[in-house]
Amino acid sequence: MKAHRTLRQASTSRRPRRRAGFTLVELLLVLVILGILAALVMPKFTGRTEQARVTAAQTQIATFGTALDAFEVDTGSYPRGQDGLSQLVVQPADVQNWRGPYLKSDIPMDPWGHPYIYEFPGRVNPSGYDIRSMGPDGQAGTADDIVNARISSR
Repeated sequence: MKAHRTLRQASTSRRPRRRAGFTLVELLLVLVILGILAALVMPKFTGRTEQARVTAAQTQIATFGTALDAFEVDTGSYPRGQDGLSQLVVQPADVQNWRGPYLKSDIPMDPWGHPYIYEFPGRVNPSGYDIRSMGPDGQAGTADDIVNARISSR
């Protein structure tokens, strides 16, 4: 029986041992699968992020609208000039009956990092004011702009 074991041990020691682990082909296959999954999932997350930014801009513009309406009730007119939104936080020297600040904090940037644009009288809303976010492209007057007059008409 000793001879039999010796023969068996000799035959198994001649075979190359298979190492535990992954082959290069297996690793490449896993990477390809992960790449396909990422290509399918990423656009869905990107679309959600952009929609969330649009909604945040619409909400902020609505907040400005409420503050501007309160300003108009107190002073008899909407703020004039390009710094009109800052007049919601800091009292202008030439305005009577200002009871602000009408916003709790400074004027924020839009979700894409650009300032909101205020115009009185407005181009889109000539009887009132326009508040505009330049949207994702950062350029005023393009199709992706978010304007208060368009928000209220939706």
